[in-house]
Amino acid sequence: MDDVVADLAQDRSRLGRTSTAERVADILRDRISEGFFRPGQRLSEESISEGLGVSRNTLREAFRLLGHERLLDHQLNRGVFVRLPSAEDVADLYRVRRVLEGAAVRRSPAPETLAAIKEAVLDAERAAARDDWQGVGTANIRFHQALAALNGSPRIDEAMRQLLAELRLVFHVMENPRAFHQPFVDRNRVLLGLMESGQAEKAAAYLDDYLDHAERLLIEAYAP
Repeated sequence: MDDVVADLAQDRSRLGRTSTAERVADILRDRISEGFFRPGQRLSEESISEGLGVSRNTLREAFRLLGHERLLDHQLNRGVFVRLPSAEDVADLYRVRRVLEGAAVRRSPAPETLAAIKEAVLDAERAAARDDWQGVGTANIRFHQALAALNGSPRIDEAMRQLLAELRLVFHVMENPRAFHQPFVDRNRVLLGLMESGQAEKAAAYLDDYLDHAERLLIEAYAP
C-alpha cells in the first residue's frame, strides 16, 4: 500500500486545482499502460485516493469509467480488480489495430512527423540494453500510440489510448517477457526505416505481418 501511495503521489500535479474523475481515470489508465497495475490485482480505494489526494467518490467514478473501457472489473462484495482480457479480446484488439495503425502507415507521413516514433524506438533499445523488459513494453505502447497519432484524429488517439491500455494487460500473460518483446525492438526499427524512406505500401505490408506475429504469440500464450 505504501508503495502505491508514494508512486501515485507523483501524479497529483496532473490533476490541477479542479480534480475530476476523468483526470483520475486518465492517470490510472496511463499507469495500466505502463505495467504498474497487473491483471487480477485488487485496487485499494484507500491507497489510491490517498496517493492522488482525491475523494473516494471521485475515485469510484473513475473506476466506473475504466470499467466501461474493460480495464477494471467490479466484483460484488469483493471490490474492484484489474481485468485480464480474454483470448477473444486479443483477437478483437488486433482487428482494430490493423485498421487504425494500417491507415496511419499508408498516409506516407513526412519524416519530420516521426519524432515521437523515433524516440519510442530509442527508448525501447535503451531499455533492452538494461534488460528492462517492462520498460521495453512501455516504449512499445508509446511507439504504437505515436504511430496511430499520424492519422491526425483526436478520436483515434483516445481510442488507441484505451485499446493499448487493455493490450498492456494482455502482455502479462507472457511468462517470458524478454522472449516476447525482444523481436519487436528490431521490428519497430525496421518499420520506422520503411516509413522514413517513404515506402508506404511496404511499411503497411510489414505492419500486417508484424501484427499477425504479435497476435499469434499472445493467443498461443492463452492455450491450456
